[in-house]
Amino acid sequence: MTSVSSGSGKEVRDDIYYYTNQIVNIVMIGDPEGEDWFLVDTGMPYSGKEIMFITEERFGKGSKPKAIFLTHGHFDHVGGIVDLLEAWDVPVYAHLLEFPYLTGKKSYPDPDPSVEGGLLAKISSIYPHEPVDIGEVLLPLPHNGSVPGLPEWRWIAAPGHSPGQVAFFRERDKILLSADAFITVRQDSLYKVLIQKEEVNGPPRYLTTDWQAAAETVKELASLQPELVISGHGQFMEGEELRAGLEILAYGFDKLAKPKYGKYVTDTDQEQGHQ
Repeated sequence: MTSVSSGSGKEVRDDIYYYTNQIVNIVMIGDPEGEDWFLVDTGMPYSGKEIMFITEERFGKGSKPKAIFLTHGHFDHVGGIVDLLEAWDVPVYAHLLEFPYLTGKKSYPDPDPSVEGGLLAKISSIYPHEPVDIGEVLLPLPHNGSVPGLPEWRWIAAPGHSPGQVAFFRERDKILLSADAFITVRQDSLYKVLIQKEEVNGPPRYLTTDWQAAAETVKELASLQPELVISGHGQFMEGEELRAGLEILAYGFDKLAKPKYGKYVTDTDQEQGHQ
């Protein structure tokens, strides 16, 4: 799987750069002229060398992050983590509810190829859902919502797509890293993923297991009124187009995002989706 954006990056602020690894975004926080920088998520499987090359281009040869923050542990967000940790001796932070999937103890629920959606949903049974084991360097995000080393940022619990998914928010300029709580491309559509059609969408359908929590998460993130969003998939969005799209999604989530049927869609979900 890939997209027209694969292998490209964008500096959306002087200290915020994101890079698209095939179909997923990783984010680098930090001034290229400064000493400390931080990495959010680690891309697709086997992407470690690619990520090291990109980060060294931005921060210098031999540079490594002060820490890695994981929004959640799905395969397309932790794919390069093992290779990166072989090269970088750095701590990794995640929500406690993601720990079973990051310490080799528990696999995620199976992807759902039966869910309403496009081709990438229909073939989702081939997507990995086994855990990684990085327990030796794994640390919990602080309970108070702070982000170690980044005093202007806070993390926000964003369950639904996964139990311990988190988003990251900087109040000063209202920048939101939304992970897969909501994304800016229709992730189950092969065509839209390929061309990276820009639109505010709910979480990827084939890996989302709690639709009620997902809806509540989108409403909470919309209440932040972000000015700029980098999501786990798709192009960054900002300004009025973002605000309008996110408001429509938040208040029309059941009709716009929640599938009409699927393994993880309950009878209550289906009833709400038809209202």
